[in-house]
Amino acid sequence: QVQLVESGGGLVQAGGSLRLSCAASGLTFSSVDMGWFRQAPGKEREFVARISRSGASTYYADSVKGRFTISRDNAKNTVYLQMNNLNSEDTAVYYCAASTSYMIQTATRQYNTWGQGTQVTVSS
Repeated sequence: QVQLVESGGGLVQAGGSLRLSCAASGLTFSSVDMGWFRQAPGKEREFVARISRSGASTYYADSVKGRFTISRDNAKNTVYLQMNNLNSEDTAVYYCAASTSYMIQTATRQYNTWGQGTQVTVSS
């Protein structure tokens, strides 16, 4: 079955960095766009970043632009989220998701498959 498994979350001090990974299985990875979302306690799940099938095109939420970088390795069926200069507002559960849409996908409804999430906590 299709499965997305996130890893790399943890506790980090403000100003620090983390790299999240999402390993995909059960799908043709190079045929899907990939996205990262996050959900803080009491808040709705929000878009963070998205990368196209080839990796040539990326798109970011304004709140993370210049600090986060999304990338993918199609040979490893893995998408990454490098997060730098973290602050307390970045604290959330981070989810990766796969989309068969050919549009720039910033809405949760545009994604077909989701991982279970990984917790990122930024201490101030």
